[in-house]
Amino acid sequence: MTFQWTAAATFLYGEIGVLLVLCLPFISPLRWQKIFMIPLWSKMAVFWNKMFLTIIVLLIVLFIDAVREVRKYSAVHVMEKAVNVNANAFDHIQMKLFRSQRNLYISGFSLFLWLVLRRTVTLLTQLAKGMASHAALETQVNDATEAAKKYMSENERLQEALSEKGSDKESSEVTDEKLKKEVERLKAELQKTSNALHKANHEVIVVKKQSEGLKREYDHLMKEYERLQKSLNEAENKKELCSRKRAFHITKSFLPILEWLPSYRVKEWLINDIISGVSTGLVATLQGLAYALLAYVPVEYGLYSAFFPILTYFFLGTSRHISVGPHIKAMGPFPVVSLMVGSVVLSMAPDDNFLIDGSNATGTNGTETLIDTTARDAQRVLIASTLTFLVGILQVAFGVLRIGFIVRYLADPLVGGFTTAAAFQVLVSQLKILLNVSTANYNGVLSIIYTLIEIFQRIGTTNIADLIAGLITIVVCVVVKEINDRFKHKIRIPIPIEVIVTIIATGISYAADLEGKYNAGIVGSVPSGFLPPEAPDVSLFSQMIASSFSIAIVAYAIAVSVGQVYATKYDYAINGNQEFLAFGISNIFAGAFSCFVATTALSRTAVQESTGGKTQVAGIISAGIVLIVIVALGKLLEPLQKSVLAAVVIANLKGMFMQVFDVPRLWRQNKVDAMIWVFTCVASIILGLDLGLLAGLLFGLLTVVLRVQFPSWGGFGNIPGTDIYKKVKNYKNVIEPEGVKILRFSSPIFYANIDGLKSSLKSTVGFDAVKVYNKRLKALRKIQKLIKKGKLKATKNGIISEPGINNEAFTTDEEPEDNEDLQVPTKEVEIQVDWNSELPVKVNVPKVPIHSFIFDFGAVTFLDIVAVRSIKTIIREFERIDVRVYFASCQDNLISQLERSAFFDDTVRKDMFFLTVHDAVLYIRNRMTYSDKQDPIFEKISLMQESKEPIEFTETSQPEDQLDVQEEAMLRLAS
Repeated sequence: MTFQWTAAATFLYGEIGVLLVLCLPFISPLRWQKIFMIPLWSKMAVFWNKMFLTIIVLLIVLFIDAVREVRKYSAVHVMEKAVNVNANAFDHIQMKLFRSQRNLYISGFSLFLWLVLRRTVTLLTQLAKGMASHAALETQVNDATEAAKKYMSENERLQEALSEKGSDKESSEVTDEKLKKEVERLKAELQKTSNALHKANHEVIVVKKQSEGLKREYDHLMKEYERLQKSLNEAENKKELCSRKRAFHITKSFLPILEWLPSYRVKEWLINDIISGVSTGLVATLQGLAYALLAYVPVEYGLYSAFFPILTYFFLGTSRHISVGPHIKAMGPFPVVSLMVGSVVLSMAPDDNFLIDGSNATGTNGTETLIDTTARDAQRVLIASTLTFLVGILQVAFGVLRIGFIVRYLADPLVGGFTTAAAFQVLVSQLKILLNVSTANYNGVLSIIYTLIEIFQRIGTTNIADLIAGLITIVVCVVVKEINDRFKHKIRIPIPIEVIVTIIATGISYAADLEGKYNAGIVGSVPSGFLPPEAPDVSLFSQMIASSFSIAIVAYAIAVSVGQVYATKYDYAINGNQEFLAFGISNIFAGAFSCFVATTALSRTAVQESTGGKTQVAGIISAGIVLIVIVALGKLLEPLQKSVLAAVVIANLKGMFMQVFDVPRLWRQNKVDAMIWVFTCVASIILGLDLGLLAGLLFGLLTVVLRVQFPSWGGFGNIPGTDIYKKVKNYKNVIEPEGVKILRFSSPIFYANIDGLKSSLKSTVGFDAVKVYNKRLKALRKIQKLIKKGKLKATKNGIISEPGINNEAFTTDEEPEDNEDLQVPTKEVEIQVDWNSELPVKVNVPKVPIHSFIFDFGAVTFLDIVAVRSIKTIIREFERIDVRVYFASCQDNLISQLERSAFFDDTVRKDMFFLTVHDAVLYIRNRMTYSDKQDPIFEKISLMQESKEPIEFTETSQPEDQLDVQEEAMLRLAS
């Protein structure tokens, strides 16, 4: 299958897989809702609708194309079957029909499943919300039921208590008398209270009536106010929506000419724009002819491509200093897109398809056969114009969907390497024209190598007249351009050397009859006037969709990069999405008039800046010059040698080849960028421009991934007398705080670089916390065993051996451990041992020269769940060996991420986080200065040495879900 149908089939299989996963019965809608609420999905949701509509459009295009193919080959199938043609031809048609039907099923099912997938996700979300609401209501009902039961039971208990009290009878007469008096007193007070209450109720009723009256009046006034305000807003909205001002504002957003043309300063700018436009128009004429050779179309179509796009961009463009069409770039010619168009033309219309006798490209005697050039050129023009039309459609779609940000992935080193490789490709393609050597047209991988080999094999057939004319043109153009560049501040108008050389060469060729006498290759027939517009061949879209995508992006990237430079310099703005629309409409219009891609080179900056041109008026004037050439002066260019055009192109490649000198500078500044430049250049030369650009882009993205996976890190120290901390390796005078290590990790921390974080941590502190802990456990077992046997005793100064007793129970580190050893000692026993001094047992315990460790997270932008768990494990590992871990310079989003990931608990607290590294260091110094130096567990150790029975010790460990596999295995061995 072709690339687009392979992609469509892969997309179909992906849809099937996603739908199968969504339909799994054991994953509830609530679980899917939690997955959809992940922050990554919320960020992607911004582009979801645009992506959905884009894919819908692409699938509909593929489906329509498949339907057309099925109808086409079905009709041919019936026709061929009816006339009983050759069996091989019938089988070929049958195969075509089968492929078209397969493509129809692929595109149709892809479109259907894409709609089903969106609907499924929507229904899952709605079902999850309904289930959540139902669960909340059920919880409320259960709570209400429990409350009702509780109140009923309480009521029954009170009634029982009252009935029990009622059953008791007072026997004392004194008590009865007192109660009667109390009742009389309460009755009197009740009467007074009732009177006061009646009076108060009367007053409340009066106030209430007054309040209700005021409330009714207030509500009436508010309703009247809202009605009037609503009427006023509706009138203003209607006035605003229907106003000429708003309509004109919308129109100006689509037609920027209405924005700048009314403010055009005729007296100040017109003369400069006329000079700039005439100079640019003359150069555009010549460049159009030259770039038509790169696109492998007749030269007159280069003139069309120099006219129509400028005319369209005049109305739609937002840049004053760029002009679509085959012009010159500020640093030299930029025919990259023309060359990319030429590669597509060669791949779809090779010469051997147009042989007059129908034989192979080479005859049986080794001589070349004649080619039907008329049919070949017509097919090439059709392919180029169709490609231009499709590029325009894609660019318009990109502008509507507002995805101009895609060019950000084309870094400057990548563009530099790509354009230099394109310049080399242009040089080779023009070399055979310069020598007038006939070679086959190669395309694809290693095509440039094959072309060079064949050129040198046939260099003996070089036309001397063309070679001399070309060499003279190159020398003259290079010298004069150097003069223009060096004296650009003194020369108001650059010398149009290309135009001068062309005029002289045309006159010499005509006067000397170089074609007749020396068989020189000339431009030939240049028809006057315009050809009528033609509809593109939609059936070719599927074969050129990949190439058109890369051409659309490359052309736009070159245009905007150049335009932004001059927009910043001259203080005006460029709308990237409007530029996409302008280029797209220009290419659609150009494709209808059989032009090749209009955004071949996008600048008249060199001429316009030097002549003082200010606006796009210079562009429309240059289009007028090209129009004059097309209508009236085209015939005068017929005697011009093609080698002169090729020489002009080669001479203008100087600026592109000078980019090679950027590599040493890039290597000194950033070696990765230099590698991207070199890799893209070499890949584009060997693989071709399309694959080379893709390879360079992937290589650039790979370097980004690697730079994030292996970031810079280092231990930091303090500059004495300041609160500034710098890397220890880079600065001589920095001092690390005593007993404290500081690590700065300059990258987001996620699953791909978490091992790098652990490795940098070990390198900074100088030990492995897990190994230190395991060695201490082993030493403590042996110490406890010796204390039990009476060969060691504990004092306030530490654990010492009894005098006069040989240490015969001491064992080496290599001896196997007894399976009946005691349990893992507690942290209290560890405190009694000075692990940095010489131990009374032969166990190699690594020294831990620090008591605190600080993570500087100032350069960390995000953490994933793997990083959160790993950091929590690191904290526990260091806590077990009495090293406190602190964090500094954490951003707010990191704290929020840690809270959402259940990072904080009783061990990991928020008081471990500080605003700056210096704050953390000051806190550590204060804690160490005023720490309690008493020994509260010495009695426990004394009890341990006097007791005959082993003391039970609890294991200081962490939950299994916080430990990695290696640590869990080591703990099991230690126990």
